[in-house]
Amino acid sequence: MLVCIMPRKQKLKVFRTPTGFHDAYVAAPSQKAALEAWGSEHDLFARGIAEKVDDPELMREPLAKPGVIIRRLRGNMSEQIAALPKSKPARKRSPAPKPGDVPAQDPSARPKKRAVPPKPKPDRAALDEAERALAEAEKQQVKEHRALVRRLADLERELRELERGHSSELTKLQKNVEKLRSRYDRAMEEWRN
Repeated sequence: MLVCIMPRKQKLKVFRTPTGFHDAYVAAPSQKAALEAWGSEHDLFARGIAEKVDDPELMREPLAKPGVIIRRLRGNMSEQIAALPKSKPARKRSPAPKPGDVPAQDPSARPKKRAVPPKPKPDRAALDEAERALAEAEKQQVKEHRALVRRLADLERELRELERGHSSELTKLQKNVEKLRSRYDRAMEEWRN
């Protein structure tokens, strides 16, 4: 007897992490899978940056596309500006050395290696352009959808008016046919007699 054991499909959960002015949602079976989908090498959940989502409205789209990152704008522009810090905290500076001071040197101190220059910050221009194009496309699609909904409403109203007119016209013509048929039947009856 051959028994086939099918691997159990894991239940998907929805996770969220902030990315700039957006939240990135992903449906994944575990936190580890969500981190892989986001491309993160750090445990964002342990740092309190990522979280599990329980709101059914926010879960709907990610569950429809498991493993795909769904980006949603977090609040409107005025809410985002209001959330920015009011002012940057002042940095503490160490006092400047006095002209006669000689720094104490530890005799066991090794000479410092030359610092490796930091890597340049990645260019965000392509991402900014892609986000702008996405926002423009969403705006255009909403505009086109609204225009089609208006056209559809106009066509439905026009169809109702046309059907009313046809119904009224057919009723009049039907009454005329019945009247003429009755007149014809009487004339035929008189002719036969």
